[in-house]
Amino acid sequence: MIINLLPFQFEVEALPIAGGSLWATGLYIGFYPVSQWVTDQLCRWLNFVDRSLYLSQEEFEKTRAAREARNLLCASLISILPFLILGSLCYCTSAWGFGGRSWGVSLGMISLLIGGVYELGRRDGKTRDY
Repeated sequence: MIINLLPFQFEVEALPIAGGSLWATGLYIGFYPVSQWVTDQLCRWLNFVDRSLYLSQEEFEKTRAAREARNLLCASLISILPFLILGSLCYCTSAWGFGGRSWGVSLGMISLLIGGVYELGRRDGKTRDY
């Protein structure tokens, strides 16, 4: 239905989207401290911007908890974007370097697996007392 409303047509291929998303998820999980830092900085910035919109302190404090929760949600959603860009670049590089798009998806799955195992090991190492 919506295709009939647009004056032009375009096709979206699923393989590059899947490959870039696999790479991005693997990088996001594997570099968890970096992704957490990006989320914290974005949340801090959004809270600062929110504070600058209010003139009185009393009005600001009324809905502070709800706004901070909303800002945390927005920051965590926005923090995915750099990893999606980097994952897409990794997919394109691996697909170009190995000469096939299936290589980009396969290496994306491997990066996701390696990132997940690394994160599990990192968390396990933090909880143990040596």
